[in-house]
Amino acid sequence: MARNRAQLSFVIARRLVTAVAVAVMAGCMAPVDPPDPEARIVASTIDEAKLFTLVGNTHPKARAQYDAGRVDDATPLESMQLVLKRSPEQEAAFSAHIDALHDKSSPLYHHWLTAQEIADAYGPSKKDLATISAWLGAHGFRISGVPTSRMFLEFSGTAGQVREAFHTEIHHLQVKGQAHVANMSDPQIPEALSSVVMGIHALHDFMPHPLHVDRGAVKRDGASGKWSMQQANPDFTVNDGSSGTFYAVAPADFATIYNLNPVFTAGYRGAGQTVVVIEDTNIKNASDVTSFRSAFGLSGYAGTFTQVHPTGSTTCTNPGVNGAEGEAALDAEWAGASAPDAAIELASCKDTSTVFGGLIAVQNLINGASPPPIISISYGLCESENGTSANASYVNAYKQAVAEGVSVFVSSGDEGAASCDADEPYATHGIAVSGFASTPYNVAVGGTDFMDDYDSLKGGPALSTYWNSTNTSTFASAKGYIPEIPWNDSCAGSLLYSVEGYSQGYGSTGFCNSTTGKADYLTTGSGSGGPSTYSAQPSWQTGVVGLPTASGGKRYLPDVSLFAADGVWSHFYVYCMSDTAEQGVACNYTNTNDILGSAAGGTSFAAPALAGIQALVNQKTGSKQGNPNVTYYQLAATEYGASGNTSCYSNAGTAAAPVLPASTCIFRDVTYGDIDVPCTGTTNCYGYSKSGSKTVYGVLSTSSTALTPAYAATKGWDYATGLGTVNVSNLVNQW
Repeated sequence: MARNRAQLSFVIARRLVTAVAVAVMAGCMAPVDPPDPEARIVASTIDEAKLFTLVGNTHPKARAQYDAGRVDDATPLESMQLVLKRSPEQEAAFSAHIDALHDKSSPLYHHWLTAQEIADAYGPSKKDLATISAWLGAHGFRISGVPTSRMFLEFSGTAGQVREAFHTEIHHLQVKGQAHVANMSDPQIPEALSSVVMGIHALHDFMPHPLHVDRGAVKRDGASGKWSMQQANPDFTVNDGSSGTFYAVAPADFATIYNLNPVFTAGYRGAGQTVVVIEDTNIKNASDVTSFRSAFGLSGYAGTFTQVHPTGSTTCTNPGVNGAEGEAALDAEWAGASAPDAAIELASCKDTSTVFGGLIAVQNLINGASPPPIISISYGLCESENGTSANASYVNAYKQAVAEGVSVFVSSGDEGAASCDADEPYATHGIAVSGFASTPYNVAVGGTDFMDDYDSLKGGPALSTYWNSTNTSTFASAKGYIPEIPWNDSCAGSLLYSVEGYSQGYGSTGFCNSTTGKADYLTTGSGSGGPSTYSAQPSWQTGVVGLPTASGGKRYLPDVSLFAADGVWSHFYVYCMSDTAEQGVACNYTNTNDILGSAAGGTSFAAPALAGIQALVNQKTGSKQGNPNVTYYQLAATEYGASGNTSCYSNAGTAAAPVLPASTCIFRDVTYGDIDVPCTGTTNCYGYSKSGSKTVYGVLSTSSTALTPAYAATKGWDYATGLGTVNVSNLVNQW
């Protein structure tokens, strides 16, 4: 039966490509012929003297100022990946097939493919694979694995072999006190291989970073019910007159604010679904997840938690425990918070010298016999640091995943539109997005904060309008939906600088150059969004008011957002990670006099939470959904119409008199605030200047000569929060 379905899928895919060919001919271009999956692309003779440069594969930090000399030729480079590519005809056919898989009018709708079917119809030919393998072997490399999809080869060798075969040297680097290695120039390959070889995934050891911002230990006073920081009240918190009171978002609060409870009551809690959170670390104490679920009222549900190291053709080594353990814990806990009956699986592999272990886990899962229905990834690295070949790796992996019916959710980032400046006080590289989140085949999940504190400071309702003065037994205090703004901790944020008494963030009189601004709010910490420089605009990312309409569009981030703040406006998430060796704290939830846990924010929380929400959709529909963006944008186009829908604004009123969205809305359209961050330099930076040793900070702008903040929330889709946030009950019931 599987063979018949594969044959039907391939025949229809060829017809789709033929239809594309007719359309191309109508545009006076050459027709596209249906691909032959066994056609040889690589020439039979490889001339090592005719070289092709793999452009865009040198890390930005591989510069003379950081160079500490060439590594020894004998230095081992284990488990590298040679990334392959399809012919243009194959790529067009595969894309058309994926579109059909998501088209309810197509006979292929939801007839998901297997990895083998994808390889047979759209993978590089076995003949070309043999030629490439022989070429690597001739240069002394050892090939250790080829996945079912045939889209890359795993190989190992030495720095000397890389220099000889790929014509680039690997050097030691010293960057901000940390030792790294990286190639100092773009690799080169024989021209004969360029039609099927995209490049080496990476030849450096700069790994992605977790996308959350820790604020340390917090405690809840049993008598008053108030949450406070374990350390001194942080200076970065806006003075809201609440005497240091914070509003920690517990799972029950999340369920109230985003309207999950009606879906839970109807029995849709993720039963029968698996949500995999991708990591490169284990959780030392799996009981942390149990403690979190028990404390926050989730232990009565049927959900489970396991840790695995996915096996396959790509080498997956147990990573043990490292500094990303907190990320792994919060991912697992918050995926389960929004899908309490789902199976939460932490899939981790150890980083190799050049490949992120999380990618290896994804590759083995999607090339296995039973790919999971939902994957969440909370790591990121900007596109230029990722490099052209690594960007292609993520596109290839996610594209294969959605063809198999897998829904992939990825954190958009925690650094505004400056993803090359993550964890920095200000941007220096201009506008950039994460290569992990910018593919056409994943949901890029942005971040919001709540508007209640801002409103109260501007003469609006007291915070008690939205929060009860006491907590339930599961630490819930939210009364209902709370208006939202983009998450932004920085002095460049218009809402923040306005409550601090400033009219702008940039320039000598701007908030970013004030004593308070520089001391407490000079940061890029905020939800991320922006245009990709690598991926083109997907076919589904159209039709919604607010989307850029210029021809030759790019992939635009984010798609959907959820709460992700870390405390500036007095709200944050809580999670449990008790390993003190990795900066964890005791999850003392049983002592009613002094509840202790960890506080944090970041789109790392939003991505697994939205992945959990997808489990509710899958359960109700009884089917895997592939790329959820296809449905998100169709629903938003209808709801927002041609000019926006004020009844679905997160706040359709003013700060002094907010108006909540209609109960019928699927999306809550965030229209106040921005994700702008401070900057220096001349790239996408307005208002910056330097005189001697004095720096005057500017703000990130699409123009350096005129202020166009990057980016403001507007009606419909925007770079700040995408389509906005969701009313989960309406989303699930109208899917």
